[in-house]
Amino acid sequence: MARVSVVLVAAWLALGATANAEPLTLAEAERLALVDEPGVAALLEQAAASEQLAVAAGQLPDPQVRFGAANLPLEGGDFRTEGMSQAQLAVRQVFPPSSTRTAARHQQHTQAGHRRAQASERAAEVLLALRKAWLGTYQEASSRQLVLDAQTLFANLVTVARSLYGVGTQSQQDLLDAELELSQLQARLIAAEEREAEARAKIERWIAAAASRPLAALPDWPPPPPLDRLRAALAEHPAMIAADAEIELGEAGVALAKSRFRPNWTLDASYGYRDGGLADSSSRSDFFTVSASISAPLFAANRQHRGLRAAQSQRRGAEAKRDALRRRLESDLVRAHRRWQHLGRRLALFEDVVLVQADANAKASLEAYRSEAGVFADVIRRYVNDLEVRLEHVRLAAERHRSHAELAYLGGFDL
Repeated sequence: MARVSVVLVAAWLALGATANAEPLTLAEAERLALVDEPGVAALLEQAAASEQLAVAAGQLPDPQVRFGAANLPLEGGDFRTEGMSQAQLAVRQVFPPSSTRTAARHQQHTQAGHRRAQASERAAEVLLALRKAWLGTYQEASSRQLVLDAQTLFANLVTVARSLYGVGTQSQQDLLDAELELSQLQARLIAAEEREAEARAKIERWIAAAASRPLAALPDWPPPPPLDRLRAALAEHPAMIAADAEIELGEAGVALAKSRFRPNWTLDASYGYRDGGLADSSSRSDFFTVSASISAPLFAANRQHRGLRAAQSQRRGAEAKRDALRRRLESDLVRAHRRWQHLGRRLALFEDVVLVQADANAKASLEAYRSEAGVFADVIRRYVNDLEVRLEHVRLAAERHRSHAELAYLGGFDL
């Protein structure tokens, strides 16, 4: 029993702490989502790795050092008596074309820029996903509260129906209808709590434990810029910048492939040490040898040419990918802007007319019932309609903010 009491007290304190927590604003959730975001961090680390590889790509290959003995006699004599016997120390250095090293270095720098552009694109996508998840959680939490308030209201209607039935002014059917509607609201409340829990699970992916805090009110965002300005800003969209960086990366690959048609130079230098003397008792001289060689790309059809064609195809593929991306972003922008306008008109209609009428009709039906000038079925129907109208208003408000967030993502403006 003591353990059970401790657990219950701890649970009660945890629930109390959550209920008393500072409401989570969307702006704070955005900040939490972007702090050390793993996807962004991974791309930035890849960019840093490419910068390091760029430095390495511009360096000469490591020289090769060779030790050995040459011209040792197999029959008679030894190292000191044979004229050509020697101990050798040789060094070889390969010199790739400077254009190849420059192109390889540029390719790695371009790869780093591409990764940084992808990191910016990832941050924008995370921000959009977080905003949608927060707004979805807000919608479900607000809907649950509306159903909870309606449950309290219908409990009062049950009390009214029971009172009027007790004094014989209304029928038992009114009481049964009120109790049935109250039971249905209880079922709706359970479903609303389940949907809210699922919504919070989505936002928890981005902000962890902070997702359990109550949410603040919807942010008051300024209107988006005109559609023409948003279209013009698409060129600066993080996804478009990443696509441009991918094209630049393809161009760097073409330059590197072209540089491979140029030959490599190799320089060899060796020192040969000879000990002992010759037959006439004179000492043997040491040898020094130096030579240069050049690669001959005579069979380039299936190597250099195919590498160049592959790089050119990759560049053309990146260009086609950018064009397709531009079309998709522009289509999404027009759709989101049109939806934001339509939702604004519907939301204004609800706030100016529909909500007021639904509330007035519900209250009028209740007053008519109390004065025995109306029927209880009308009271239930109109209060249920009032609940549906309020739920739809919450959905429209959240949906319009979602379309506003999409416009901010596509148009690149701050909220």
